[in-house]
Amino acid sequence: MKIASKLILASGSPRRRELLTRARIDFEVVQSNLDEVREPHEGAREYALRMARDKTLAVSKRHPDRLVLGADTVVECGGEILEKPIDASDAMRMLSTLSARTHTVVTAFAIAQHAEVVASEAVVSRVTFRILTSDEIASYIGTGEPFDKAGAYGIQGIGGGFISHVDGSRDNVMGLPTDEVIAALRQLGFA
Repeated sequence: MKIASKLILASGSPRRRELLTRARIDFEVVQSNLDEVREPHEGAREYALRMARDKTLAVSKRHPDRLVLGADTVVECGGEILEKPIDASDAMRMLSTLSARTHTVVTAFAIAQHAEVVASEAVVSRVTFRILTSDEIASYIGTGEPFDKAGAYGIQGIGGGFISHVDGSRDNVMGLPTDEVIAALRQLGFA
């Protein structure tokens, strides 16, 4: 059965909006406004999945007859979860940690209708950074780009120049695994 109404994206992320637009999915944005707080001993995959589901359900409860998509991206390096930096010093620490190393980017998505999750998945990409100098990290921080991004960088912006290799989906690193999302929407009769 084809779902007729427009999809709701439960996220204010400009990257997620860009990816859905590029995929030619008709949607509107309704933010969940949930605080993102990691539970003690919660791994990257579990954290991303829980947040994606929680965001999606929060919006689905307000719009029960609509299909709602939510997502969350978590960066993990050497067992440490790198969330959005709180200030320039935190961004410097994160980017220095990522320099010349491979890290994991987990983006989880959830789709809900009638305040019930009907599909969810966590997608993993592995990203390798080249060696970064302190000066280029400081210059990058000065652009302001790192501050609203997990791990303090954006693959779609200036930070993409730090990457030497991506194993997995680049869209996933950007904030939404579009191939998997489209497949789930199709299975639900939407896309």
